[in-house]
Amino acid sequence: MADARLYYDLPSPFAMKRGGALHGAQLAYETWGTLNPTRDNGVFILTGLSPSAHATSNEVDASDGWWEGIIGPGKAIDTDKYFVICANTLGSCRGSSGPASINPATGKLYRLEFPELALEDVANASHALVTSLGIEQLACLVGCSMGGMSSLAYMLLHPGSVAAHISISTAPQAQPFAIAIRSLQREAIRSDPAWNDGSYDDAHYPLNGMRIARKLGVVMYRSAMEWSGRFGRIRLESDQRHDEAFSSEFQIESYLEGHAQRFARSFDPNSYLYLSRASDWFDIAEYGGGKVSDGMLKIGIERALVIGVETDILFPLSQQQEIADGLRAAGANVDFVPLDCPQGHDAFLVEIDVFGAAIAQFLASL
Repeated sequence: MADARLYYDLPSPFAMKRGGALHGAQLAYETWGTLNPTRDNGVFILTGLSPSAHATSNEVDASDGWWEGIIGPGKAIDTDKYFVICANTLGSCRGSSGPASINPATGKLYRLEFPELALEDVANASHALVTSLGIEQLACLVGCSMGGMSSLAYMLLHPGSVAAHISISTAPQAQPFAIAIRSLQREAIRSDPAWNDGSYDDAHYPLNGMRIARKLGVVMYRSAMEWSGRFGRIRLESDQRHDEAFSSEFQIESYLEGHAQRFARSFDPNSYLYLSRASDWFDIAEYGGGKVSDGMLKIGIERALVIGVETDILFPLSQQQEIADGLRAAGANVDFVPLDCPQGHDAFLVEIDVFGAAIAQFLASL
């Protein structure tokens, strides 16, 4: 499979919010569509914690992307009209610089020597990439989940750089429930003896820690309504069970295990820790004297679409309302779309027709 990723070299040194700087760092990204002569049709997508830059298929890499049904010719984010960019998040492990990258100062992996990561760093790196493409103002900035938090930082730190914004299932600050779950995920990884203070390798890998962390994530990303509808209390067939004590007995357990096994070695554990903690640290109230509403007042854009899901327990609908109210108070014309989807936080990856319709209608109004 061909690699469609492009690479942008960040300014060096690249200063980090919480101290330290990166040298020779890069962002991996992909693009779709054509930048018009006035360079005002750019749409930039900031992702959740684990996705790559491959948001949809293209001529180089025909494999389905993580938002295949949303982006493309004639789709909700129409690549016949817009020049769409998606970058792998700074600190991740899917091409951009992060803990799994080589530290040029030592020639070895950064591991825990990678500077402390904030979502403001993600925002600044993304803005540097966008401006390197000759785009002074994005037609639209799209942020999903953690990417929505990074988007708020992007707009706050770079006034005038965004005309419209689509905010999907995110938060202006991490709330105690989300912090608690992410803390358990990090503890699962760090408690695995193979994690070895971040110094693991393929032969000695914190597989169990990553499995448990991912299971917690999957439970949090969906809803009790969906689990009941999909699995109920259906038990595994006898030939699907293992003989050891307390092994999986229900289908939901088997599903979580399969999901965890597929993910566990596909994402770097240290990158997971860094991005998880960055999500906990983010708080737009820092820019508003301790109040989210005052921090939101510093974001100046023309239009916004805020989408939330009623069954989302990670970023509840009340936080989507808070974002919509804040952007509206700051002067934006805001469409707030609360959706009744059973899939919880992950609905934007599953309910493509529903989310696509809302996004298409909003973009058509710009």
